[in-house]
Order: sequence, then structure tokens, then C-alpha cells
Amino acid sequence: MFSLKKEFEILDKIKSSEDLKHRSIKEGMLLCKEVREVIVNQLSQTPGHFGASLGVVELTVAIHSVFDTPKDKLVWDVGHQTYAHKILTGRNEEFKTLRTFNGLAGFPKRSESQYDDFGTGHSSTSISAILGMAVASKLDGAFSRQHIAIIGDGALTAGMAFEALNNAASTETNVLIIINDNHQSIDDSVGALEQHLESLKLESKGNYFNNLGIDYYGVVDGNNYEEIHQALLAQKRLKGVRVLHCKTQKGKGYFAAENGNAAIWHSPGKFNPVTGEQLKSSTVSPKKYQDVFGEELVKLGALNKNIVAITPAMISGSSLHWFKESYPNRFFDVGIAEQHAVTFAAGLAATGKIPFCVIYSTFLQRAYDQIIHDVAIQNLPVIFCVDRAGIVGEDGTTHHGVFDISFLRSIPNLVIISPRNEQELINAMHWSVENANQPIVIRYPRGRGVLSETKPPEKLTLGKSEQLVLGKEMAIVSVGKMAKEVEEAIFLLNNDSVFPSHYDIRFIKPLDTVLIETISNNYKTLIVVEDGSIAGGTGSAILEHLASVNAKLKVKLIGIEDAFVTHGSVEELYEEVGISSNAIYRKVSGLISKD
Repeated sequence: MFSLKKEFEILDKIKSSEDLKHRSIKEGMLLCKEVREVIVNQLSQTPGHFGASLGVVELTVAIHSVFDTPKDKLVWDVGHQTYAHKILTGRNEEFKTLRTFNGLAGFPKRSESQYDDFGTGHSSTSISAILGMAVASKLDGAFSRQHIAIIGDGALTAGMAFEALNNAASTETNVLIIINDNHQSIDDSVGALEQHLESLKLESKGNYFNNLGIDYYGVVDGNNYEEIHQALLAQKRLKGVRVLHCKTQKGKGYFAAENGNAAIWHSPGKFNPVTGEQLKSSTVSPKKYQDVFGEELVKLGALNKNIVAITPAMISGSSLHWFKESYPNRFFDVGIAEQHAVTFAAGLAATGKIPFCVIYSTFLQRAYDQIIHDVAIQNLPVIFCVDRAGIVGEDGTTHHGVFDISFLRSIPNLVIISPRNEQELINAMHWSVENANQPIVIRYPRGRGVLSETKPPEKLTLGKSEQLVLGKEMAIVSVGKMAKEVEEAIFLLNNDSVFPSHYDIRFIKPLDTVLIETISNNYKTLIVVEDGSIAGGTGSAILEHLASVNAKLKVKLIGIEDAFVTHGSVEELYEEVGISSNAIYRKVSGLISKD
């Protein structure tokens, strides 16, 4: 049973890693229990990455007890398991602000603490980063400094981790790579490397790491504090590049997470810390975009046997479990390997399949070359489903999908669709299958939609927008989910006797140039609202066209300015960056008052 304590015997004395030094094994074990209790109670109220952080409590306490952090360098991969690290490095009192607006970030952040040596949020970067730090120390003559990377077995599947291992073996630096082996990324880890790790035993010889010339140590129980503490003490005395293989359990120490679905307890939302019961909202909400997508993909799969689905380790997050269950031979989880996912999809498309390549917007950035070189140049009909486009909320800077329009719009042969609601998402999916003769991008947001129900798919016309409101003073063009914010802003404007027209652009590429020229001929002012970067975004595309036809039209672009967006609720961040309905209302009102 868990109950939020006001005082802790050991934890209250820990203000920095220095306060962990010279403590007994018994004190370390008690501290682990206290840290775990803080994580469980706090995350039951303010949701975050739960299972991963609980799984590394003993490992985290041992690292800071043994090594001389922050002098010794420490990089976490992916970074969503660093809650214990934050608690032990002077941020315990702030921990209640985790992932809230103006509070602690959910991932390591260099500007937040001297103990956060490298910011992480995407996977598989830790070995490259720590190797860079180790080489810098070597150049500076700091030969005694240790450099530790903690990487999960799931994150090891990415090509970048293999590239770094290949490079590290020949550098003669002090690098300790701790493999946090828990059989999970979010869903179960997949692939041959996972099977190889599972086969390794203590004193195993001839393994993958040894073959690269990297010393291998393991397997160590990473949830046994005494065992991991002793293993790290031994590693502190060693030099060179080496691997310490630790077995851990996600959700360790909390009964519901240990015995429940690991994917659910990766980030479970609010729950009762005593019973483990997840707390559901009492209000009936629309379905999540991800669930609408997942259900519709199953229906499409029944209609067309050439449809296949690919994901880089995001089965649950993108609601692909239904497709996997329905068509196991046509579903492919390739592990955390976005570059491979895209080129694998291209190979499928080259031989007549219709691949739905489902990748979060923030992770699609990692496969930019493959989109251009392997898909677009060859004009292969891969359907990119860009999940979590726009602002995503509490995961913050590393996870907002605000760049996809800008980095995709310049690529020839791509069609880009941004549905404004769930019905439009369904329409876009069916249109994409019917027109699968070139690469197509469908970008849609995280979270719940806006409709109580959807209808059978409706026909779309390539490059054709839709008029939602006919007004007179000015025209507002919205992109995707921003249609709802504009709708609410127009309601406020109507109360001020201002009556704009409202258009859903729908197709970002090809652009509805007929609409843009019609607006230019009939209105004095055009406002473009999007949930992505203004630089290179939809508004930029419209301005480019207006310039090419010498149109004289006052244009105001509302979107993400030239800055990274912090973490907080979606509503808070919309207001912060100026794309909420109230912010749109104020900006339009300001334009009117200036005129």
C-alpha cells in the first residue's frame, strides 16, 4: 500500500548526488523505496512516464552513489526514465511540477540542471553523445573521468546506436554503456538483437559486443540494489569502452504495474495509488484520432489485401493493435528504427503493396533522407500517417510535431493532407488508397477529436478546400485541427459584429490556388492559422503563390513562431504560442482596430 508521506528518513537529506556518497547498502535500499514512493504518488496525480522510471530506481541510486556526478558524465536514453535522477539531484521539491507548464520537464534538459549532461527525448542518441564527451575529456587530458550511457534494449535497435558502437570500439576512451534490458520500448521489444540479449548469460563469450572489441559484463540484476551497486563499483575502477548488461523490470515495486499490461503502465494517466485503479473521466468524450485511424485501417484492410501497416515501435500509441490482431501477416513492427521503416515501406510499395507507414511527426524528422531518396524521387505510393502532428502537450519540446509541414512541403511528388476532424481523417485514408500512385502524407493530431460520431467515407477532390463559413470582411484559412479554434474565435468576433469567411484548406500540397486567388479578388485581408511552424508552413506556401500572381492582399500568418515550444497542457500551450481561439480573436481584433 502506498501513502504520501510528509517526511522521509533518507530522501529528505538528499540535496545533491554528494549526499549519497558513503551510505550503507541498507540506507541505499531504503532510499530506493522512498524514491519509488514519491514517483508512484506524484504520477498518480500528474501523469507521466511511469513504468520506465520505476524500473531504474535501484540503478539510478547506485549510479549517483558510486560515480562522481556531475564531474563524471551521464546520458540517459530515451530520457523518460529519469524521474529518480531528477529527485536525487536537487529537484525533489519541484517534482510535483513535473510536465506542467513552467515546471520540470519530463526529459533531461541541460538548462534545468548541471546533472542533465545532455538533453534527450528521442531514442538511441546516448552512445553517440557520451562518446563525444569522452573524446573531449581525452583531448583535455581528463583521463580519469568516467562517461556513462544508459540505453534500453529497445533503443539499441536504432541504426544510430549501432553506428556509435562501431565508432566507440576504436576510440580508447572511458565509456560505460549500461544496457537497461527490460524487454520493452513501449510495447514488447522486437528483432534479433532482443533475442541475442535474452540468450546472454553471466560469463558469456563471443557475443555481439565482444566481437566488436567491446568488453562485456553481465548479466546483472538491475533491481537488486546491492548487486548493481557492487557491479558499478567494479566498473568505476575500469577504463576503456565496455558494456554492463542489466536486467530490470518496468514498473518494478508497484504491484499493479508489475502484474498489469506494461504498455498501459508506460504512461497510465491518473490512478489510485492504493488500489492501482486507473481513473477514467466521467464525461463522454469523442474518440481519439488514433483510435479512429486504427479502426478505419482495419476496415480498409478488409477491402484491399495489398494494404500493409508499418510502425517503428508505436503499436499502442498509434492504435495499430487492431490491425495487428486482424492481419498479423500484414503488420510489421520494425522496432525503434524510423529510417528503416520508411525504406522498408518503399520496398513494399515498389512491389505492389500499399503501405501505411505510421510514424509520430517528431520521429519522422529522423527519416528525412529516406523520404526524399527512397520514396519521393522514385514516386513510390507510401502513405505516411503522421501521428501527433502539431502541439502534443506535456511531453514538450522534443515531441511537438510542429515542423512536418515545413520539412515535407518542399519535397516533390508528395501530397499533404491535414484533416480538420475525425470524419476528414477517414475521408483522407480512403482517398489515399484510391489514389495510391504517389507518396501521400496524412497528418493528424494527438488526443480526442471533436465529433460525437462519424459517417461512411466521403469523396475528396485533390487540392480542393472546403468553405465552412461565408462572411464578408475578411477570410480565415485554417489548417487541420485549427478549424475548431477558428470556429470558436469567429463566434467571439460575431459578437463584435465582425463576420469573417472561414475555409478549411484540407490539402496543404497541392495548394488550392483557385481558392487563394478567389480570396485575393474578394477580400482585403487573409488570415492563415496553423499548428505548425510559420517558417515554411502553409501560410508561407500561400504567400509564395500570391507573390507569383502579384496579388495585393493583406496577409496575417498565425502559427508557431521561430522558437521551440515548452511543455504544458495543449490548452496552455495554444494560448502561450498564440493559436488558441482567444488568441486568434485578439489578433484579428487587433488587425481590425489598426485598419
